[in-house]
Amino acid sequence: MRIDKYLWCVRYFKTRSIATEAIKKGHVSVNGQTAKASREVFPMDKIVLRKDQINYVIKVLDIPLNRVGPKLVDIYRKDETPAEAFEHLELLKLSKEHYRAKGTGRPTKKDRRDIYDYLDDDNLEENETE
Repeated sequence: MRIDKYLWCVRYFKTRSIATEAIKKGHVSVNGQTAKASREVFPMDKIVLRKDQINYVIKVLDIPLNRVGPKLVDIYRKDETPAEAFEHLELLKLSKEHYRAKGTGRPTKKDRRDIYDYLDDDNLEENETE
């Protein structure tokens, strides 16, 4: 089975065209070699897939005949992705919450309220010290 079709069948990508595009960009390697979309996948192959800033490590156990349901995916692949990869993603999400990128436009109403609350707290502390 082609690797783009396999990744679609085991639900790593929503469509085959998205899977093919990721493969063309070089986000997928099979047994340590960068793969092409037409590369055949066999049982016991090791696939490394970069998706959403995580390097998934997948071991092919069997080849499905067509796209399988989410409950049946584990029959056809073994996920060997290290837990540190998911922890790193959580840290990235937490760090983005406290950062507002330059040029993102005007502050929202909630941002404005937070700024005013922060400034009011500073003014209260200054008045108490006097």
